[in-house]
Amino acid sequence: MQAHVSIILPVHNAEPWLDECLRSVLQQDFEGTMELSVFNDASKDKSGAIIEKWRVKLEDSGVHVIIGGHDSLSPRGVGYSKNQAVAQSSGSYLCFLDSDDVMMPQRVRLQHQAAVQHPSSIIGCRVRRDPPNSTERYTRWINQLTPEQLLTQGVPEDLLFFYEHLRKGGGVVRVDQSLLLYRYHPRAATHSVLETTIWTHRVRFLEEQALPRWAAFTIWNAGKQGRRLYRSLTAASQRKVVAFCDFCACPQVVAFCDVDENKIRKGFYCHEDSQERPKPRIPILHFRAARPPFVICVKLDLTGGAFEDNLRSLHLQEGQDFLHFS
Repeated sequence: MQAHVSIILPVHNAEPWLDECLRSVLQQDFEGTMELSVFNDASKDKSGAIIEKWRVKLEDSGVHVIIGGHDSLSPRGVGYSKNQAVAQSSGSYLCFLDSDDVMMPQRVRLQHQAAVQHPSSIIGCRVRRDPPNSTERYTRWINQLTPEQLLTQGVPEDLLFFYEHLRKGGGVVRVDQSLLLYRYHPRAATHSVLETTIWTHRVRFLEEQALPRWAAFTIWNAGKQGRRLYRSLTAASQRKVVAFCDFCACPQVVAFCDVDENKIRKGFYCHEDSQERPKPRIPILHFRAARPPFVICVKLDLTGGAFEDNLRSLHLQEGQDFLHFS
């Protein structure tokens, strides 16, 4: 019989966390039919035995368990394992769970309710971190993302899936309750994705989905991240980095705005790696002397609220006048 919800669980050497993870599946208060689809990606520890032990408990409680996997010398990765677990599942809805995380008892019920109401959307939730004091700023950031920001952010190992979903017109909705305990440790799958790979995909998606809507834009941050974004853009996108000065009516090429008086006093950023001759010298303005739209390369919650206050003072509309790339 087809399940309402399939919990998709990739596993690789998850012995330290797997008991708690599987116990959280057993404790779900969802009243519909539910199955657990596990794919064991060449685990060399006791993960397989732990899965078999919980299979009996789960099936006795009415949760059908499907177990796949392989015992090759090396794992094939979390993406491959998720795809295999999905392929062997039967649920109308998929609930993704990492083997080192723990679900709150109401997770499946609340996210299923949201999925029924928003059938073309990915359904997220707020999270708690373990250990509690790890990545405090990151945890606040992901839990406070606005609906507009949810559309521009993604989990690193799921980034390609996330972007393809948005390309096909899908939405993103968050259940504003903490439904997942999200562990932070050196072996987490997130750490296996190169930062440069994440950056490249994010820049390409920015150029594909956001920048075509704007004839010109300003990069907010003349520091390291802003300059990196400018250098990463195609030549066509670099030529669109234009703003207007508040003190005159004439357009001028302005790549960056900032609050740092030293950068503003210098007056320009020289793109040393450019093949153009002479090399571009790109002016830098105070943010109040620049005009939207902005691509903002300033991390949120890092300046004691100063950046957020500056942004609010301009009375801009997110998604139309600015977007975050941080």
